[in-house]
Amino acid sequence: MAAEKSKILVIGGTGYIGKFVVEASAKAGHPTFALVRESTLADPVKGQLVESFKNSGGVTLVHGDLNDHESLVKAIKQVDVVISTVGNMQIPDQTKIIAAIKEAGNVKRFFPSEFGTDVDRQSAVEPASSAFVGKKQIRRAIEGEGIPFTYVACNCFAGYFLPTLVQPGATAPPRDKVTILGDGNAKVVFNEEHDIGTYTIKAVDDPTTLNKILYIKPLKNTCSFNELVSLWEKKIGKSLDKTYVPGEQVLKLIQESGFPINLILAINHSIFVNGDLTNFEIEPSFGVEASELYPDVKYTTIEEYLDRFV
Repeated sequence: MAAEKSKILVIGGTGYIGKFVVEASAKAGHPTFALVRESTLADPVKGQLVESFKNSGGVTLVHGDLNDHESLVKAIKQVDVVISTVGNMQIPDQTKIIAAIKEAGNVKRFFPSEFGTDVDRQSAVEPASSAFVGKKQIRRAIEGEGIPFTYVACNCFAGYFLPTLVQPGATAPPRDKVTILGDGNAKVVFNEEHDIGTYTIKAVDDPTTLNKILYIKPLKNTCSFNELVSLWEKKIGKSLDKTYVPGEQVLKLIQESGFPINLILAINHSIFVNGDLTNFEIEPSFGVEASELYPDVKYTTIEEYLDRFV
């Protein structure tokens, strides 16, 4: 008989990536719990999302708050695995989740809110480097407390970068001219959000992902900015006018821009100029790659994703 599927609590389930994780968990047949605050229910958009969780039948709503220790412990005691998908502003608050997990004493695994670059293997400049420090501190706190973990480095959200081909201020992919950061040769990884949810949930009960970084780097979703542009050109049947912004110029723009433009530029510099997503080998000592571990997952390729915009 198959082992029972772990009960999963998602904290931050109404957030950008959180809703995909909740959906994937319920779909995979895990008893799924979503921590919701009272204020979330009152929010018109998030309230609707919570309703859809309820109606899906596979999701149990648990009332609680990061800042209410008792409610957090009570919620955590009902599950085996905790997945945090809280937004950037709440990354440091995850120390409260760590404290509650320690007190509850029953958690088999904790997935902190990562869902981007591997923060231990990047060379971002300010203000992105400070944004990554928060995630690093949470990693060290988890390890220091001896809590079993999996960190998900899912690289770029397709839904964030691909609909505009990384063009600032655009609302659709370019059809005339395109701006490329750096020389356009650094390899980047773009993953569709449903797939990120699916791979994350696949890892929950998998011993090979325990105390490891799960990298989502499928071959067909790894390409350079130049390759991305030429793929798009093929789809629309015309060449785009290309402007390259050298790395030094990107750094200058970061220094001259205010928040949040400087943060976005600094993250893009790390990804597209430094190639921080792909300029290291995944060693078995610290990481595993999702599409190799779970070849049965039919992921959306960059090429398929771009078809939506042709």
